[in-house]
Amino acid sequence: MNRRYSCIAGILICCATSCGRDKFAQELDFEKAAVPLVREVQDGGYSVISTKELYDRVQTGERSWLLIDAMPEDSYSAGHIESAVHFLFPKDTMANWDAAETGGKSEADYRALLGDDLARPIIIYCGYATCLRSHNAAMWARRFGYQNVFRHPGGLFAWKGAGYPLVTKKP
Repeated sequence: MNRRYSCIAGILICCATSCGRDKFAQELDFEKAAVPLVREVQDGGYSVISTKELYDRVQTGERSWLLIDAMPEDSYSAGHIESAVHFLFPKDTMANWDAAETGGKSEADYRALLGDDLARPIIIYCGYATCLRSHNAAMWARRFGYQNVFRHPGGLFAWKGAGYPLVTKKP
């Protein structure tokens, strides 16, 4: 009986203090993540796609769109979203093309991966919302004139959090 009351007391304390955070502080935390993301999207001129929307697209099996994993090669090999191709971009904003930050690849290499169809939907992801690899990749696709560019801001963390499967690259 004492264990039961201890458990209930712990839950009540946690709820009363909202695990140490009130709703106003929680909203401030949300704003700290949301505002930079909105600014990145505005600056990059691309759209966003949710984890569920991307999952639904992958499940259709239709592949007229391009899915790009902007993480390092070892991350891509360890697990990526089905049908994703790899192209490394840096974590920090890349205002000017720097082949040292893209695994030695050039703008021409990226354009070749993106293809000739400027209207083709392109979806790009990286690890998590504050990782700028997907922002860089999306921003550069838009700079090159691609019109239907989407960033999956939640990246692999959100994908795994939703319980969706990853594919590993065979050596």
